[in-house]
Amino acid sequence: MSTEWNAGYVTDVNYTFGYYGELNPLRCRLPLLLVGRHAPKIENACELGFGQGLSVSIHAAAQPSVNWYGTDFNPSQAAFASEMVRLAGAEAKLYDEAFSEFCNRKDLPEFDFIGLHGIWTWISDANRGVLVDFIRRKLRPGGVLYISYNTLPGWSASAPIRHLMKRHADVMGAPGQGIIGQTDTALNFIDQFLALDPLYAKANPGAAERLKLIKGQDRKYLAHEYMNRDWHPMYFADMENWLGDAKVGFASSAHTLDNLYDLNLTPQQADFMRNVPDVSLRETIRDYCVNQQFRRDYWVRGVRALVGHEQVAAMREERIVLSMAKENLPNKVRGVIGEAAMLDNIYQPIYEFLSDYKPHTVLELESHVGSKSINFAQLNSALTILFGLGVIQPAAPGQDITKAKARTQALNKAISRRSLSVGDIAYFSSPVTGGGVSAPRFQQLFWLSKQNGGKTASDWAQFAWSLLQSQGQAIIKEGVTLQGDDNLTELRSQAEDWGAKVLPVWTALGI
Repeated sequence: MSTEWNAGYVTDVNYTFGYYGELNPLRCRLPLLLVGRHAPKIENACELGFGQGLSVSIHAAAQPSVNWYGTDFNPSQAAFASEMVRLAGAEAKLYDEAFSEFCNRKDLPEFDFIGLHGIWTWISDANRGVLVDFIRRKLRPGGVLYISYNTLPGWSASAPIRHLMKRHADVMGAPGQGIIGQTDTALNFIDQFLALDPLYAKANPGAAERLKLIKGQDRKYLAHEYMNRDWHPMYFADMENWLGDAKVGFASSAHTLDNLYDLNLTPQQADFMRNVPDVSLRETIRDYCVNQQFRRDYWVRGVRALVGHEQVAAMREERIVLSMAKENLPNKVRGVIGEAAMLDNIYQPIYEFLSDYKPHTVLELESHVGSKSINFAQLNSALTILFGLGVIQPAAPGQDITKAKARTQALNKAISRRSLSVGDIAYFSSPVTGGGVSAPRFQQLFWLSKQNGGKTASDWAQFAWSLLQSQGQAIIKEGVTLQGDDNLTELRSQAEDWGAKVLPVWTALGI
C-alpha cells in the first residue's frame, strides 16, 4: 500500500456505495429556512472526498442547472464516479487528485455549495488546513458548507475501542491478511480482552455492547471508519475554531429533528439551553445532553437571519413533494428521549393535500390547511418533523425536472443493470427531488422487468427469480434460506407490495 498518495487513508478496499442526501444542494434550503436563515440559489457545487461518487453522480444527473466539481484521491473510485456520470449523459468535472492538488487548481469557480461527508474526522491537520483555505477562497459569500464529523463527547467512551483496533492491526496484523482480515482479527482480539473484565470495561459498561454493534457492521465500512491512520473526533467548539478561518458560521443542523428540544431534551434541559445566549456553548451543551456521536451541519459564509416576514415569504415559495407511500405515513415521531404523537388534526390535512404526490408550494399547502385552523407556526413545526422523517422532500423547479428526466432515467437503468449481478447500489435518482431514492436490489429488478414489458407482479417476480436461479442464489428470510418455489412465492409477495406502495411514489418522483 503506497504511502505517497494515500496519506494514511485506507485504500486496500474501496468505500461502500452509500448515498447521502445532505450532499444534495437543493435539500439545504428547507432546513435553513425553517430556522430563519437565508438559503442561496445553487449554481456551482463541489463535493470533496466523494468516495464511490454515488451521491455526486445522482445529483449531477438530477440537477441540470448545477455545475458539479469534485475529487477523491482513490483513482478507481474516481473512475467509477466518472463512468456513472457519463452513462447518465450528465456533466461533472471529477478528479482523482489529493486535496492539496485539487484545491489549488486554477480552473475552479467560486462555489455556492461545498460538501464534505465523512471526511473531516479521518484526515490530518495538514489536510484540514488545505480544506479550510479552500473554503475561505472558494465558497462565495452566502454560500453553504455541509460538513459531517464524529463528535465529542459521544465518542469518549468508545474511542479506546477504535484505538485498540488500529493498534492491534499496526503491530499484530499480517500484511497478507489485507485490511478486512486485519479488522476481523482485531475485533476478535478485543472481544477476548473485554472478556477478561478490565477496569475500562467496568467504568464503561457500554463498551461490550458497542463492540457487538461494530462486529455486525459491513467490513468495508469498518475498515474506512476505524482503520485509518488519522481519526480525530471533535467538540463543536473545535470545529468552530477550525472553520473560523474560512469565515463561515454555524447555521443549522442538517437533520431537522435535532432542532426540536421537546423530542431530545428533558424540560429542565430545554429551559437550561434556552438560557444560554452563546450559540457555540449552546450547541456544545446539547451534544452533552444527547451524547452526540455524529454531527451533520450546515455552515454559511455570512449567516444572515431572516426577519419574520422574510422567513415566511421565502418559505411560501418552497416546493415540496410527498416522498413516502401513503400506507407508511407515520403518526409518531421519535427523538432521543422518547416519542411523541403526531396530532391527526394537524398532520392529516397535510397528508390529504400532498397525497397526489405532486410538487406543491408551501403557500399552496398553507392555504389548504389554513381552512382547518392550522396556523403558520404549526405548519412550520410540522414541516420540520416531516422533513426530518423523510416524509417530504424539496422539489426542483419544473423546468429542471423536465431537463433531468432523460438523464436520471439513463442513470437508473445503469444502476438497475448492475443489480442483475450485485445489490451494492441501493438508490435511484429522482428528477423531482434532485436527489436519491431508496431502491433495494429486488425493487430495482421489478422496475427493470417493468421497463422491459413486465405488466404484473407475477411477471416482475418471475423475472427476478429466473435471474437468481441462473446465478445459483436464493432468498434468505428471517435467517432461513428459502427452497425452490418458496423463493418465487416470496418474490411475488414483495412485487405486489412494491407495485401497490412503492411504484406510485417512484412514478410521481419521475423514476
